Amino acid sequence: MQEDPEVILDFEFEDGLLFVAVRNIGARPAYGISTRFDKTFRGLQGTREIPSLRLFRNIEFLAPGRAIRSLVDSSAAYFARREPTRLTATVAYRTADGQRHEHAIKHDLAVYRELAYLAPEVHG
Repeated sequence: MQEDPEVILDFEFEDGLLFVAVRNIGARPAYGISTRFDKTFRGLQGTREIPSLRLFRNIEFLAPGRAIRSLVDSSAAYFARREPTRLTATVAYRTADGQRHEHAIKHDLAVYRELAYLAPEVHG
């Protein structure tokens, strides 16, 4: 039996920055990947509607173990704007033989609100 692809959407916290990633954690490639969010949210100091990024409309191919990641914003800026913290992402994709998969993933970004981090040093 062949393992299928398994595509997830995850939020990552790194050095005070929030990222969103579409990741294939399965053993086979995924095709025609799209992601819908139940709420809109903004990043890049409030200038970009993140769910409208092309990244979430269609990824033609994503190899096993690969991810496409985008910066959302600094966590401080995201929470200061009172952006949504509870989000559901519905990820849809297909296998090489055309079998469709779809699943919803719930996230609570509030877990990142109080995490401590060291701001990177600025070298002049």
